Amino acid sequence: MDLRLLRAFVTVARLRNFGSAAAELSTSQPALTKQIQVLERRVGSVLFVRGRHGARLTPAGELLLPDALELLDRSEAFERRAVQVASGAEGSLAIGFGLSGIELAPRAVALFRSRWPGVTISLEDMSSAVQCERLLAGSLQIGFVRLPVPPGLEHLRLRRDRLTLAVPADQQLPRDLVGWIDARPLVRLTPDRGPGLTAQINTLYAELGCHPHIVQEAGDLQTVLALTAAGAGPAVVPQTAERIAAPEVRLVPLPGRAATWWTGTAWATRTPLTERFVKVAAEVARAG
Repeated sequence: MDLRLLRAFVTVARLRNFGSAAAELSTSQPALTKQIQVLERRVGSVLFVRGRHGARLTPAGELLLPDALELLDRSEAFERRAVQVASGAEGSLAIGFGLSGIELAPRAVALFRSRWPGVTISLEDMSSAVQCERLLAGSLQIGFVRLPVPPGLEHLRLRRDRLTLAVPADQQLPRDLVGWIDARPLVRLTPDRGPGLTAQINTLYAELGCHPHIVQEAGDLQTVLALTAAGAGPAVVPQTAERIAAPEVRLVPLPGRAATWWTGTAWATRTPLTERFVKVAAEVARAG
């Protein structure tokens, strides 16, 4: 159905005068009359009776007017929502995060939701490698990942992370930290839970000449830190774990070139929605 014809019908019905309706629609009265005639042929009914005192709806016109008003309302609502979607104010985002975004991602999502509540967001925990695969496949729109990213993805660096040694808060450490680590039983995150982190730690061990003795593993950082607090042994964890560590644990920065790396957001397709979210993530990262 031509919305222009429906708009003409509704305007004449409201003003009850073809001349006044033509003026409001910025058209000529003969052109408006022709539009009403076209609509009448399409619906198979006469819609108006014209007389000296203007135009009044026929019974058929009275019955069809509510439907015409509803169609126009839906059309206007569609146009408004299309503008919202195109500007990134509505839509949906599938966002991934792993150890690299364990602290930053939830804060960025919370801030984004407060500003654009019309956007539906799903947040899923997965490794950086899996995030990159899903970004390239199109099943994920944003990822909080360890950098660099593979070809085909864009990224924005957010912050530098580093490896630290988690120890009980009252633990006294010697100057020869490498030798001390070699002599202690260590706790670590399960390698398949954080393959990127595990590779980074192993690279640092090789650089420092460490030969770690792992006695216990855990599937998440919170448990690793809890084991350290309980005296099970120190653990090498990223600096970002500081925000989830209990007061009974302190993190000591480790030396070495392999001890630091960049983390950031990554995406495969740039849209108004992804651009808005990346800006919010950058804002949260700058805030610390």
